[in-house]
Amino acid sequence: MVDLFAGCGGLTLGTAEAANASGFAVDVRLAVDFEDAAIRAYKANFPSAKTQVAAVETIFDGDLGGEPTANELSAARSVGSLDILVGGPPCQGHSSLNNHTRRDDPKNRFYLRMARAAEVLRPKVVLIENVPAVVHDSEGVVDRASKALTSAGYTVTNSIVELVRLGVPQKRRRHVLLGVRNELVDEDFDLASVLDAGTEKSRDLRWAIGDLEKKASTSWVDTPSRPSAENLARMQWLIENDEHDLPNRLRPLCHQGEHSYVSMYGRLKWKEPAQTITSGFGSLGQGRFMHPSLCRTLTPHEAARIQGFPDYFAFDSAVTRTQLAVIIGNAVPPALASTLVARLIAGDVFGNPAAPKP
Repeated sequence: MVDLFAGCGGLTLGTAEAANASGFAVDVRLAVDFEDAAIRAYKANFPSAKTQVAAVETIFDGDLGGEPTANELSAARSVGSLDILVGGPPCQGHSSLNNHTRRDDPKNRFYLRMARAAEVLRPKVVLIENVPAVVHDSEGVVDRASKALTSAGYTVTNSIVELVRLGVPQKRRRHVLLGVRNELVDEDFDLASVLDAGTEKSRDLRWAIGDLEKKASTSWVDTPSRPSAENLARMQWLIENDEHDLPNRLRPLCHQGEHSYVSMYGRLKWKEPAQTITSGFGSLGQGRFMHPSLCRTLTPHEAARIQGFPDYFAFDSAVTRTQLAVIIGNAVPPALASTLVARLIAGDVFGNPAAPKP
């Protein structure tokens, strides 16, 4: 496999889980991310992977539909035969939280680098993950990527996936574009059904982090951020009054009045999934990130659990708390890839997986 815009490896972990469950192993021929801290975390968890700190667009730098460049030919020779290409391009420009630049952001073009990489590497399967708002991008990147992949000989489908229905304990929705080489799609296999919402029972916050409520640890992954005096008072008010939404009079002036950001300064509920985890999970003013029963925000360990990462997954290669928050908040929940890849394996899309080069 190849993982572009890899982050710490959420898509790789999910793919590995699905492969292992079917008796296969994952050979990561290339994993690329621009952030050094993310690649350090990736390498700590996938030590045999070939990793690279680089901008993906400097490796796959050719035009869609054009002849391969020298950089692309070098990458293709290094990677060799390939079963699956996965990637979650930067999505801040698409996010509904980004009112100023959404739908019109140069980062949105990174999406097309995934289609270009598929043209060059010719994987059996390509999986591109992003936020749902990517379909409204001003440059039509989803449609352009779909057309490029279709022209390159892929059968393409795309849909919004509700991750809570895949067993992820948070209200997170993702857009997935899936392409499979035409010759590998059996006429009896409905590719669109791979992206159908799962049937997993919804999991709540207590299922995810209940055992960490009173965890005694000095590790920084189990230590919450230190609140300001004002935010500590706000959290105490929510606990004492058994409320989950802070009234306007107790909010900062910029968060008072009529607005749609009611989750800001909010308290989570044990019996419900969490809201979408972002890199701001340690800040009361960036979302509903207050612990359900304690006067603090979520710890990195809790946020990683809510994302679906197992406890053995190592994040402590991050140097600072900010880097750790970004790595966890930007990660793709592994359950997305594990569910979709398992369905592809069951549909015999991969056939005999690619053997390592001698």
